[in-house]
Amino acid sequence: MLTADPSFTLLIVVLFGGLLIVALIVNVLRERKLTGILEVDKMSGTIFEEYLQALLKTKGYYVQLTPATGDYGADLILSAKGKKIIVQAKRYKKNVGVKAVQEIASAKSHYKADECWVITNSFFTEQARKLAKSNQVRLVDRKQLMVWMLQENKGA
Repeated sequence: MLTADPSFTLLIVVLFGGLLIVALIVNVLRERKLTGILEVDKMSGTIFEEYLQALLKTKGYYVQLTPATGDYGADLILSAKGKKIIVQAKRYKKNVGVKAVQEIASAKSHYKADECWVITNSFFTEQARKLAKSNQVRLVDRKQLMVWMLQENKGA
């Protein structure tokens, strides 16, 4: 039961709020450690592509890496259940912009793919999200990548 003293009530609210914030911070740090996203942030672009190759294989895809040069915008080619999906991998420190969406969207017809994705360890700009929506490009950002990584780590 709260007392009539407003300063005591305020103290309780502040303490509870502080504990809640600390719990949220601890949860975020624990999730980052469990997923391994901090290690992904340190990878080169090529190592990130190889990491995604291994991760996507665990999700049931047959995965091919494309050549380092002359790939027409696709870094990985996925196959599963009769579908062909091309992926552009972007290991970035900043948000991924429209260029990545443009490249993978134009590569879709070249590879005769059913779907095209951009996967990043970061996030996407608003313009990239809008262009992806109008071009049926699936965007996998840091949050979704961490979910996939956590699922894989729990299964390991």
